[in-house]
Amino acid sequence: MIRIGHAHDPAVRTGVTVLLPDAPMTCAVDVRGGGPATRETDAVGADATLGIAHAVVLAGGSVFGLAAADAVAAYLSARGDGFAPVPDTRPVPIIPAACLYDLNNGGAKDWGETPPYAALARAALGTLSPESGSGSLGAGYGATAGIWRGGFGSASAIHEGITVTAHIATNAVGSPLMPDGRSLWAWPFERNGEFGGQHPGAMPPPPALPADIKGAGTTATCIGAVIISGPQSRPALRRIAIMAQDGLARALRPSHAPFDGDTIFALCPQGGAEDDSRRTMALGSLAADCVARAVALGCWYAEEGAQPTVRGSIRGTPRL
Repeated sequence: MIRIGHAHDPAVRTGVTVLLPDAPMTCAVDVRGGGPATRETDAVGADATLGIAHAVVLAGGSVFGLAAADAVAAYLSARGDGFAPVPDTRPVPIIPAACLYDLNNGGAKDWGETPPYAALARAALGTLSPESGSGSLGAGYGATAGIWRGGFGSASAIHEGITVTAHIATNAVGSPLMPDGRSLWAWPFERNGEFGGQHPGAMPPPPALPADIKGAGTTATCIGAVIISGPQSRPALRRIAIMAQDGLARALRPSHAPFDGDTIFALCPQGGAEDDSRRTMALGSLAADCVARAVALGCWYAEEGAQPTVRGSIRGTPRL
C-alpha cells in the first residue's frame, strides 16, 4: 500500500506531495523535456543496480523543491529504512523526486537561503493517508495549465485484478480545455461524470496552438507517479511509465512542449514477474487513461485563489 501526504504554503503558493509505500517498490521513470528538475532518476533507470524506491517526492519550486526529498530521506533513514550494503551502518533511502516550475505564480518567493520545501515535506509526512484527493493540493497547489489553474489529481482503474493509479501534478504550457471553452480534452476518458460530464459537439479542427496556452518561453512541467498493484518486470514497468506519458497528450494541448520537463515515475511491488507484452500494453494503455483523468480532475477541482496570476478555474461557465 502507498500512503500520500500533501502540504502547501498559501503565501508562497507552492507545495509538496510525498508518496510513501509500506515497503520499497520497484521503480522506473520516463523523463521528457529539456529542463527537468529531478533527483535519483539514474537510480531507478534502466541500468540501475537496484531499481527500487523507498518513497517518491513531487514538489513545486523547480530546483529548490528538491530539498523536499532530502527531508524525506533523513526521516526514513532515522527510522531505519533504506539500503544498507554494510551491516550496522546508516541506511540510505532511495528517494526519486521531480519538481515543477511555479516560481512565477505571484507567491512570496523571497525565502533567501531557506526555501520552504524541506519543512513542507515534513508537514506532508504528517498527513499521510491512503486517499489522495484532487484539486489545489501538495505539489499542484501553485500549478497552472495554460492560462487556467492547474492542480493535483488522482485516478484509478482495474485490469484483470490489477489496479492502476495515477497521481499527477499538472503544471502545463498547454490547455486542458477544448476550443469550445467548456469541454476538457480528457472527456472521452471520464468516468461517472467525475469532471463535469461536458461533452463537445461538432467542432472544426482545433488550431495547432490554442489561444489559452501560456506565453512563449514559459517554463512548465507535469510530474507524477503511476502505481501498479501487481509485480512487473523492470523493463515492463519502464514501458508502462513511457506509455503513461501519453495521458498528458490526451488531456493537454499541446503537450511535451519545448518548455516542459514532464516526468512520470512508475512503481509496483517487488517480486518476480514474467514479461507479458499484452499485459504490459493493457496496463500501459490504462495508465495513460488514468493520467488523462488525473490531469482533468486536478484542474477541475483546483481552488480559486491558489494561483492568482491566471484567468480562473475551468469549472463552471465557459470563459473563452
